[in-house]
Amino acid sequence: MGAGVTSAVAVLAVSGVASAATTSPSASPASATTAPAGSGQARSGPADGGATGTIESTSASGFTLATWTGIEVTVDETSSTKIEGAPARDVRKGTSVLVLGLVDDETSATSITAARIDVQPHGDGGAAAGQRSGVEPEVTGTPGPTKSVGTIPSDYTEGDGTIISGARAYAAVAAAQAVFPGGIVDRVVELPDGGYEVHNIGIAWPHHVFVNSYDKVIGADD
Repeated sequence: MGAGVTSAVAVLAVSGVASAATTSPSASPASATTAPAGSGQARSGPADGGATGTIESTSASGFTLATWTGIEVTVDETSSTKIEGAPARDVRKGTSVLVLGLVDDETSATSITAARIDVQPHGDGGAAAGQRSGVEPEVTGTPGPTKSVGTIPSDYTEGDGTIISGARAYAAVAAAQAVFPGGIVDRVVELPDGGYEVHNIGIAWPHHVFVNSYDKVIGADD
């Protein structure tokens, strides 16, 4: 077993099956779109997700975020965006944040319309957690590894499930990003057992993070 896999297993074990480090939003009914079987949970447009990183620059409409793996994301704030963990003035260059909202990766630059921004006053953009759990940055021309850690739901079939949104999706994203930060979550899929598959893009591994109905990370794979 490689070092990255070993460290990720350790994270899952030590954290009590990895409860989210950030405060999860309270669960509420979520709208959902059923994905056709075998479609890879294909989206018909932007879906709720999020990312963890460090603010690189700010503007009148929001800011630019960089994940520790080097992905840049444009974050758009609106009048309804909620700031948690610190005053709004702390949303500034150099601050570590978790951004939850509507993810649009269908253009040349990925953007998130922020529903909530969790300020992490002593955070590092997710670098330590991501390295500890074995997150692998994407390398152009190099395929990602084939590996899994923890528990993969026995009835999981890639392509099946229901894409969800709102507070329920954000809770799953927050849990997954607390353990496997570095990529961008572009959708959350509810599985038949009541758990969730949190789908990552922009990194080599993991692409799928599995969160149970209690918002605890139980496993991850390619």
